[in-house]
Amino acid sequence: MNHPISTLACSAGFVGLLLLSTWLRLWLGLRQVRHVQAHREQRPEAFAAVVDAQAHRKAADYTVARQRAGLWHALYGAGLLLGWTLLGGLRELAAANAALFGHGLWAQWLLLGEFALLAALLELPWAIHQTFGIERRFGFNRSTPALFVADQFKALLVGLLLLGPLALLLLWLMRASPLWWLWGWAAFAIFSLAMLVVFPTWIAPLFNRFEPLPEGEVRQRAQALMQRCGFALQGLYVMDGSRRSAHANAYFTGIGGARRVVLFDTLLRQLEPLQIEAVLAHEVGHYKRHHIQQRLLLSLASSLLGFALLGWLASRDGFYAGLGFGAAAGTGREAAALILFSLVLPLFGIVTAPFSAGWSRRHEFEADAYAAQHSDGAALGQALLRMYRDNASTLTPDPWYVRFYYSHPPALQRLARLGCAT
Repeated sequence: MNHPISTLACSAGFVGLLLLSTWLRLWLGLRQVRHVQAHREQRPEAFAAVVDAQAHRKAADYTVARQRAGLWHALYGAGLLLGWTLLGGLRELAAANAALFGHGLWAQWLLLGEFALLAALLELPWAIHQTFGIERRFGFNRSTPALFVADQFKALLVGLLLLGPLALLLLWLMRASPLWWLWGWAAFAIFSLAMLVVFPTWIAPLFNRFEPLPEGEVRQRAQALMQRCGFALQGLYVMDGSRRSAHANAYFTGIGGARRVVLFDTLLRQLEPLQIEAVLAHEVGHYKRHHIQQRLLLSLASSLLGFALLGWLASRDGFYAGLGFGAAAGTGREAAALILFSLVLPLFGIVTAPFSAGWSRRHEFEADAYAAQHSDGAALGQALLRMYRDNASTLTPDPWYVRFYYSHPPALQRLARLGCAT
């Protein structure tokens, strides 16, 4: 039985969720600002040997600057969301698109592209401010305007080439079958799995240079570690992260034969060989403790629920009318369904954030424990200390902000688990 959705109930629920989400984001952000500022001169004793008072103040100021920008961005995002929905922005865009191209499949595909392009342009000022404002002010930005523009253009082109065909397939399925959401999810799942191979092999090299880890002590330690852990890789790579930023990091990517560990070149300059080995052991720990597989399964399961919900909502007029699109937009509403759902779905993120962040922090503790078992826990602690210092990561975050947003445990907690702090 087709149960209708009340337009008023949909609008009221949307507004309520938007208000709750925005209020929580602002409340948490303000808590973080106040807490970090209050501890600006109070350097934790466990960090005294590595993080001096000046570095601690820089981390506090950097965190506050980013957080304040985030508060304004949250307000901007809420206003933009209202503009696209209840204030009729998407309805007007769809009407203009229909007047030019009609309601056919290709017209719907163009509407998706027009929305994506406009959304990217509306976010561009924030990306510019983050890169050439905050990051440059604190000495982290290495990117140039030309490189920034090239990155934006390449990202747009890659998105069009990869997501364009997937979007067209979804739109066709929506017209071809009542079970389009199930077939659409299957296509999305295949695409997501394929990207785990395609991204590290072909896409990431479009933006950065990846070179095999050079011969030397670091490579020898890394190879010995992989043998001890029984971990096969396609390769160990160094990425030219310093081309864009002074931040340092390492990450695990890919599945199957495309598995690789990537080290930023900045990390190699900041850490000693034993510390780099410990960081690598942490990354291997994520795989050995099945974190990668668990996250992949959760992603596929949650996306299936999302597609099922979208399949239910897309056939109900109240969903469109309640979000400002209206019944007058005509029969070509497939693109609108995808866009509206993508606009509203992130609002639920603030509700699920404490659970996903807590789960991720538990994984980080487990990977740390694996690294301590198969490498050197003290060296990992020293590496973390240097990375916190050099990346200007605050050592005194607000506990509630941590619960909602921190995918990694705060520094003091990680070091205490490793036996490096009391």
